[in-house]
Amino acid sequence: MQSDIAIVILNYNGKIHLENFLPSVVRFSPESRIIVADNQSTDDSISFLKTYYPAIEIVINNENGGFAKGYNEALSQIESTYYLLLNSDIEVTKGWLNPLILSLQNENVAGCQPKVLSYSNKTVFEHAGASGGFLDRNFFPFCRGRIFDLTEIDNGQYDNEQEIFWGSGACLLIKSSIFHEVGGFDEDFFAHMEEIDLCWRIKKRGYSFKVVPSSVVYHVGGGTLSYNSPKKTYLNFRNSLFMITKNYDGVLFLKILYRLFLDGIAGVLFLVKGSPIHTLSVLKAHRDYYKKLPKMLVKRSQLKQQKLENFNNKGMYNGSILWARYFKGTLKYSELNHRLFNK
Repeated sequence: MQSDIAIVILNYNGKIHLENFLPSVVRFSPESRIIVADNQSTDDSISFLKTYYPAIEIVINNENGGFAKGYNEALSQIESTYYLLLNSDIEVTKGWLNPLILSLQNENVAGCQPKVLSYSNKTVFEHAGASGGFLDRNFFPFCRGRIFDLTEIDNGQYDNEQEIFWGSGACLLIKSSIFHEVGGFDEDFFAHMEEIDLCWRIKKRGYSFKVVPSSVVYHVGGGTLSYNSPKKTYLNFRNSLFMITKNYDGVLFLKILYRLFLDGIAGVLFLVKGSPIHTLSVLKAHRDYYKKLPKMLVKRSQLKQQKLENFNNKGMYNGSILWARYFKGTLKYSELNHRLFNK
């Protein structure tokens, strides 16, 4: 089963990934449009595509605006019932598309993700999405198969299809009408956590997201920005505050104050571990968050003015993932208190 689906791969100087992973996409997606959206690459990605993959469509963005702006600009030019947003460093597998498309036949399901395993060790979940994403009460993200930097071995323990809070931007199938209905990605994020913000805004309209583990992909991870990069630390801490400011419906001041406390502890721990550059990244993240706070408050107000009353909060964990991991010693998603999940 195939459908009106556009597989859109965002690329920036990623010729090596296109060489390695486009063959699997072409082979296992025979009836789908495959489009490479290029963020003004300075390598020879475009000439490579024109030479070896002349059937693949190319969209050239006006600038390298990061993940969020790059996809927004490209998708504004693409008409399709479904968008499959796919990282360039992902190997797909036979039959990967059909289970995802079937999941979206439910009118309430806005999007879904496959099971994401590590390309370098295909028995282990990959950091970016694993088997579906969740948020705890302080809005720290985690996954089935990954808690912070700990990834589990895949023994089929999370092979059931279920509702999640957010789907991974590394491989996300989403209904185009809903993507555009909410205005796409927030371009102030640039990269990282923009997909969680997108899913949160969509769930405020009552829609749901699912993980479909019968679809499997393998992700290199850190293809454009290493997981250990200080810039990634900066973006994750800053963008988490952006996301909370926009979407949290409670008393914002108290939540941000508490996150300031928790982020301060994280900064100290980076220092103790001999990574002062990451401590500096946390400080810069907070500095730049406060610079953009007025803009984020306007976005918060705009969301509130929409008077969305159908928030689907399934996938929220009403416990603290920090407490579970670092005080209770929880190493696996299956070990969490599942009575604390909204269902």
